[in-house]
Amino acid sequence: MDTTENGKNIVVPNRVRQRASQSGPQTERWLRDLPQLIVDLERHWKLRIGQPLSGGSSAYVARAKTADGNDAVVKLGMPSDDFAEEIDTLARARGRGYVRILQFDYDRRAILLEQLGPSMVDLKLPPERTIALLCTMLKQAWLTPLAAGQTIAAPDYKAQTLAQLITDLWEKLERPCFEGLTSQALKFARRRMAAFDPGRCVVAHGDPHPANALQVSTLRVGAESGFVFVDPNGFLCEPEYDLGVVLRDWCSELLAAPDTVVLARKYCRLLADESGFDEASIWEWGFIERVSTGLYISAYGSRELGQPFFETAQRLLDG
Repeated sequence: MDTTENGKNIVVPNRVRQRASQSGPQTERWLRDLPQLIVDLERHWKLRIGQPLSGGSSAYVARAKTADGNDAVVKLGMPSDDFAEEIDTLARARGRGYVRILQFDYDRRAILLEQLGPSMVDLKLPPERTIALLCTMLKQAWLTPLAAGQTIAAPDYKAQTLAQLITDLWEKLERPCFEGLTSQALKFARRRMAAFDPGRCVVAHGDPHPANALQVSTLRVGAESGFVFVDPNGFLCEPEYDLGVVLRDWCSELLAAPDTVVLARKYCRLLADESGFDEASIWEWGFIERVSTGLYISAYGSRELGQPFFETAQRLLDG
């Protein structure tokens, strides 16, 4: 659907429009105000904002051209505290492991970013190569300084919040998967809670999957691997959590493998070897993430899309 403001045609991707319309009055108002916001930003930052980029659902993202003719990307976030955390994380990272931030405006929930190339998913890199690159990038991203006063307490620890999410969604969705999957995920979550050590926590990306790893146009400091992350969450957690998120994916590869467990263990061992962190902890986080992601997608996206996570988790449980 197109919206016109001051003669400018604004195309809002369907996924963004749907998310905004379903998230409450504040995001609906953001959607209505979006055309004027884009016009205001063009004036404020002296930009020409082009057509939107596809992929995301919680922000309007589009290519832009700066006054000096350089290519960039503008991202306008829906009303959310998480977007301010994303801005803060990128600003503190200073391009080390992450996309470089060129401008930002908290009030408008807007950031101007360096333009990047295709993602690892678009490039169809082999899983082993992808895992090695992601580990290299994460080791840089984990060097991001903590925000002033940033701390983590047990009630906010990711194992605790994911355990609550699993418990709530399993009941809300009327038990969409085998109970043994949630039982095992909750067992692993309790182990992670017992091992909770705030001193080991880093600024985690939170969702470092291959679609969030984009190619840089030229190699630079902080992007020696040729890729950087976008869309950080920026909460505190131990490094093994991010590595477990990486392990969470690969559903199609795991389901097509002659032995799902053998291949998943191979990926987990590679993550441990490349990162230098504990293989058992990565495995547990990966299973927690696999089950919680299946439930989350089933609740807020599509039950069909959530099934591969349940199916792979079942095979790993049986193995």
